Amino acid sequence: MIGEMKIPSRRRALITGAAGFAGSHLAEMLLADADLEVWGCYHRTPIPSLPTLAHLQSAPCDMRDAESVRRLLADVQPNWIFHLAGQSDVGGSWGSAWDTIESNVHGQLNVLEALAQLGLDARVLVVGSNNEYGLVRPADLPLDEDTPLRPDSPYGVSKIAQDMLGLQFFLSHGVRVVRARCFNYIGPRQSPNFVTSTFAKQIAEIEAGRREPVVRVGNLAAERDFTDVRDMVRAQRMALEFGADGEVYNIGSGRSIAIQRLLDILLSYSSCPIRVEPDAARMRPSDVPRSVCDATKFRAATGWQAHIPIEQTLRDVLDYWRQTIANPETVLDSPDAPAGLATHD
Repeated sequence: MIGEMKIPSRRRALITGAAGFAGSHLAEMLLADADLEVWGCYHRTPIPSLPTLAHLQSAPCDMRDAESVRRLLADVQPNWIFHLAGQSDVGGSWGSAWDTIESNVHGQLNVLEALAQLGLDARVLVVGSNNEYGLVRPADLPLDEDTPLRPDSPYGVSKIAQDMLGLQFFLSHGVRVVRARCFNYIGPRQSPNFVTSTFAKQIAEIEAGRREPVVRVGNLAAERDFTDVRDMVRAQRMALEFGADGEVYNIGSGRSIAIQRLLDILLSYSSCPIRVEPDAARMRPSDVPRSVCDATKFRAATGWQAHIPIEQTLRDVLDYWRQTIANPETVLDSPDAPAGLATHD
């Protein structure tokens, strides 16, 4: 047991997957609110030791263990649950399809069943993905919530299952679920399995003399709707505050940008000349040419807008990798994985 808990005087927010990319940024934002007590659970990866997370209440929990999840919710008694735990690497899901589906669906099922069993009146954010729309056609753009779901990756299938599972528990058990289909988000601290982070990491390593002056890339023609992670976690909080129970909302900037353009901006910030070479290992079995979000429904419900320019986001990502590589204790020595275009970590 985590320990005996008194009836909270403040609202309690619980973040599953708080050690991850989006989870840690969400925790930082929520901790700035004096009216919230913020909890984060983690499994294999510890929560980052950041000064901004010093007041985060943390607890270990294997989301695939139903009893562990039930104990966590019974002890914390949250008012808000941000369910971010799971596998987020789209590209990697082809090589580990069942692990992706089992990890993402089983963990969420345990959360929803525990809420129903305990009778907790908590609001739950189910974090879905633009990958639920999958193989989109030009006529579908921009993508709204009524666009047909045509998943073209195991990851996309897993996110549809999470989305529909959230709806089912709202309809059949009255669990207060809000569903968010979040389009691509990027920013500092993201894994190098993701496209902007792997570009920035390679550039920072080149600047530090740790690799030859070549950035290896996958498909640069694809266009995606990118949002800074700090804007995205603000949207996720607003979804739970102002979204309607049972509803689904697309969240994204409403504009698309080519991967080539992201790379060009990052290269313009570099202090040395760098070549670009294609790498077959970074190509996907299927890749949608263009994706752009219609967030009209979400903006109408919450008033949210993305504020951080893509140029600032990319500079922050590159500076993060420069600082990380300059610090020998935090250098990542593992080889780069093929860069994905997944939505969150």
